[in-house]
Formats: sequence, structure tokens, C-alpha cells
Amino acid sequence: MYKIAIIEEIHKDGLRLFKDNPKYSYELINDVSPENLIKKLPNFDGCTLRVSKLNSNILKHCKKLKVISRHGVGYDNVDLDYIKQNNINLLITAKANAVAVAEHVMALVLSISKAIKIYDKEVRVGNFKKNAKSINTLELFNKEILIAGFGRIGKSLIKRCLNFDMKVKVFDPYQNKEIIEQHGGVKINNFNEGLKSCDILSLHMPLNEKTKDLMNYKTISLMKKNSILINTARGGIVNEFDLDKALKENIIFGAGLDVFQNEPILNDSPLLKNDKVVLSPHSATFTNECTSRMSVETVKNVIDFFEKKIDKEMIVKL
Repeated sequence: MYKIAIIEEIHKDGLRLFKDNPKYSYELINDVSPENLIKKLPNFDGCTLRVSKLNSNILKHCKKLKVISRHGVGYDNVDLDYIKQNNINLLITAKANAVAVAEHVMALVLSISKAIKIYDKEVRVGNFKKNAKSINTLELFNKEILIAGFGRIGKSLIKRCLNFDMKVKVFDPYQNKEIIEQHGGVKINNFNEGLKSCDILSLHMPLNEKTKDLMNYKTISLMKKNSILINTARGGIVNEFDLDKALKENIIFGAGLDVFQNEPILNDSPLLKNDKVVLSPHSATFTNECTSRMSVETVKNVIDFFEKKIDKEMIVKL
């Protein structure tokens, strides 16, 4: 019997796969302190992982551990060098979250462009139409969006943008021109030139040395005055202090963030007092449907790994 640690709770639909399979037992670990993980994890053959960190100090105690199944697509919370050196496999839920994240991007774009947060406040304080005409709002029709990163989420997003009659450019050095054109987009090779022409920028790339602080004061300043920046990818890709400065100086129209450099966002972050940014708590995948799909895919990945039938798309190549 394979013993699996469920590090942080996941949807019951995924756990049901373990309950229905006599080859597996599982234990939920909600205390994710390093001390408790060092104590508990050495007993398990595999684990699921949400946002808790698994560094070498924890993993060096886990001699039985063969696989880590991420509840999501990012893996900057795992020590990649260590698991590569010690033949621990890393799996992701490559298929489950694309729709939810793409819809969340559209929700942020619409909220910002239509000033929903401001209009709502005006109505609640009794102003109704008093200031309505002085509030700037934008249409999405015929606007240009730059999708930076064209994996499953980018491909899901482009469908929604085209249905709003938007023009779509895509920056992704790893996707060929034909694939992007088949989906209705135009491939660009120069990111900065794309920033200059786009009305909306949506980021869908991993956080690494190349993408850290990719959107800083200098690059944000390349964008149009009425443009919108959206980040549902990883905190750290956008320099939050530079974004706050750019918004206060009216360099861009607005921004929407679902991810942050520090999570939870720090209490002294200037973005918390900036009305030109719409914030959500890394919750783009928190729909009822998506949490179910992600839990099922997370657990299925573990089972498929041990049954030697894992989909190659789910394996992170280290």
C-alpha cells in the first residue's frame, strides 16, 4: 500500500479516488510548519502540495518520497535542485485550471475598464449619477490585448478575448507562429514593442530569473496611458512598488492582481490604498468547479504515477 500525505486540504472529490482504491492510504497534514513536515513526511511515498514550501531542509529527511503532486501549475515553492538530484518526481495539474483563470482575467479587465468598484461605491454612498459622467470607463471592442505566455491558460483566454471582438497579440518564445495563428492571435517577438501597442497586458508565465520584476517602472512606462495590466501568474513578475508609482502618476489606466510578491500581501503594501488596482487573494482557481477538477487531477496524477501511466504533460521536466 502506498502512503500519501495530503499537505493542506483539497476538495473531497479528489480524496474519493484514494478512498475507492485499496492500494492507497492518505493522511491530511494541515500543520505545515517545517518542524511538523520534517516529523511527518518521512513516512510517506508521495504527497500532494498546495502553497506550502518544500525545501531541501525538509526533503532531506524524506528518503521514501518518490513523487510530489502539485495542486496547481506553479512550483516555485519546491526546491527543484534537490528533487532533481534525488530523483523525486514533480507533477502539476496542467489541464484543470485554464478556464477558471481565463475567466478571472476577464473579470478583472471588465471590473477595471468599467470602473465597477467605483460605481458600486458611488451608489452605496448616495451619489447615484452625481459623479457618473466624470468617471472614466473603457470599451473592450477593438482593443488590443497582449497575452504574455501561451500555455493552456493563454489559449483559454484568447477565445474569450476574440468573443469580445478584441485584437490579440501573443508573446511566447516557446510557441510557434502557426499554433498562435490557429487560435486567432498574432505572434510577436519583441516584448517591449508589444507593450507599446497593447491596451491590455495579461501575464501568464513562470517566475524565474528572467521574469522577476519583468514589469517595473521602466517597462510599465512603455505602455499606453489608457492601458491595463493584469497578473494572474506569479507574484514577483510585477514590481509592486513600481506599479503603485506608475498608477499614482497616471502612466497606465489600472491594474488587476491575483498574485503578490508576498502572500498574504503585506499590511504596509501601498497597493492596499491604491484605488486604481483591483486585488484578489490568489483565488482565480477558487471556483467550485475548478477546485473539484484540480483535486481530482492532483490525486489522479499520484495514482497514475505509481501505476506507470502518467500523462507526460503532467510531468515537470527538471
